[in-house]
Amino acid sequence: MNCMWCESEKAKETKNSVYWELPDGTRAIEIQDTPSVKCEECGMEYQEESIINEIEDQLMLIDTKKLAKTIQYKELMEIPRLLKHNYFRF
Repeated sequence: MNCMWCESEKAKETKNSVYWELPDGTRAIEIQDTPSVKCEECGMEYQEESIINEIEDQLMLIDTKKLAKTIQYKELMEIPRLLKHNYFRF
């Protein structure tokens, strides 16, 4: 896997905690065990764009008022959606 920052081939898939601001801007939550990439060369840890889009879509489509301060990525993605599709993403 190549690092999107330094293009090194020493990037590996991992999981880590990320902090995400809710769409309404009222607060941020911690999302644990989020699929991530860590580069052994430059030290950068990041989420691929597909994971970012999944998280942002899910947060737009669920009742975020019921979320605790901390949640597991898998648990977040399993919360039933109020809408089937994020109509704000073009």
